[in-house]
Parts: sequence; structure tokens; C-alpha cells
Amino acid sequence: MPLPLVHANGAAIPPIGLGTSQLLGDTCIEAVSTALRAGYRFIDTAARYENEEAVGQGLRVSGVPRAEIFLLTKVYWTMLAAADFERSTEDSLKRLGVSEVDCLLIHWPNPKVPLAETVAALNKMQRRGLTRHVGIANFTAALIDEAVKLSDAPLVVNQCEYHPYLDQAKVLGPCRKHGLAFMSYSPLRQAAAGGPLEDTVIARIAAEKGVSAAQVILRWHIQQPGVIAIPRSANPQRIAQNIALEGFSLSDGEMASISALARPDGRKVKPAHSPQWD
Repeated sequence: MPLPLVHANGAAIPPIGLGTSQLLGDTCIEAVSTALRAGYRFIDTAARYENEEAVGQGLRVSGVPRAEIFLLTKVYWTMLAAADFERSTEDSLKRLGVSEVDCLLIHWPNPKVPLAETVAALNKMQRRGLTRHVGIANFTAALIDEAVKLSDAPLVVNQCEYHPYLDQAKVLGPCRKHGLAFMSYSPLRQAAAGGPLEDTVIARIAAEKGVSAAQVILRWHIQQPGVIAIPRSANPQRIAQNIALEGFSLSDGEMASISALARPDGRKVKPAHSPQWD
């Protein structure tokens, strides 16, 4: 049975999607097509990832009808002026080989471009029929409030880094207040070693339930109201495993023990253009 959809301001979004950051060329094509054949119905990409052409090819190779797929892309922070935003969106659709995406996001805020101008451009893309839904990414609590006030169209999602080592309560709050879904990128945390996948608390829960540490962490994400996770993988076995979350659940105590793992240095994604995080 598929996992229940997350409903947010008119959008119905699968709770697990395939992240494609850093997946390029044939690797990306194969990952996307493998994921869709494994039951994924949500694919996340961005102009910045330089893989939209490969993502589009993966969609077509999979044989899954386009109408069944929730496809999301993003406009990068260097392209937020109105004319640049429109051109970036048009170029993304050409590379993907689609007439519209299901959701278009502002990838990062840019304090040098008025948010009102960018949100107006985002709304225009929806009015033009280039995207069904609109949203934001890497927005702080204050920026979420501001974007919601500026937008004529309902914003459906804020995509941010989130995993057991990073407390995002201050951002989850305004998302829920305004009806936005919270979409977790790096849901397993980007780390070569010493991350949540190796945490003893998570390992104990995984062993008790007979599942992997990754499955425990992803289950922790999707059991939170309005939270969606987009793990990235090119490994067919892990791709299949990451969406196999129906056969078990976490107790309130287990959810709390995983949330308690958050630490002050938990954030891994910290580019120079980041906003002042909450």
C-alpha cells in the first residue's frame, strides 16, 4: 500500500521522494527510473543541480505516466529578479522536457532582490501554467511569514535541511501555522561518518524492529505532521529500502528519543549565501 499523501494548501504530495542533488548523467537517469519503478511518485530536482535533462530522461525511461508523478524543481538564488526568474523556469521546463512542473520553489532567499519581486515572479509562473503549485526553500520563520503575506497563490512547501541531529521546531511552527508542508532534504544528514545512521539510539530501534537505520530515520520524518523526506541515493537496493516504510511504526517514546538527538552543531548545509538561521 502506498504511504498516505501529505496535503498542503491544495497540493497532495507523496511523503517520500527521490532527491537528485549531485546525481548526474546516466547515474541520474538510472536512479530516477529505478525509483519510479520501485513505487516512488515524487522526484525532486533544481536548476542548480545541472541534472534536469537527466531527470527528464529518467521520467521517460521509467514508463510511469507523467500524470502520476509529482515533479519539483527550483530557481536558484542568483536568478530571483523577475526576468531572470521567468527565464530560469522556462529553461528548466525545456531541460526536463515537460510543459509544467507540479511544484516550483525559490531555492534560497536573496536579500539583494526584493522578496516581493521574486514572489510576484513565482506567482506569475503559476498563472502562466508552468507550475501547478509554488513554494519556497531554505526560508527562516520570518521569511516564511513574509512570503506568505506577499503571495497571491498559496505556498505549499518550505524545503530545508532536517534530520535527527538538527532541531527545526522554529521553522516547523510557521509552516504548520500557514498550512505549508515541511520538506526535509538531507534527511539522513550529509556526513561520511558519525551521523545519525551510526547513532546508537537509532541502531537500537532499528534492531528491535528488524529494519535499517535509514528506515527508522525516514519513518521519524514522515510520522511528524506535514513532513516529507527526499533521501538521495543511486543504489537500487537503498532506493527500494528508503520507501519501504509501511510495515512498522515508531512509538511516541521512540519519536521523542530520536528528536532528542538534535545538537547545536547538527547543521551540515551552510553555504555563504545562507540566511541567518533560526
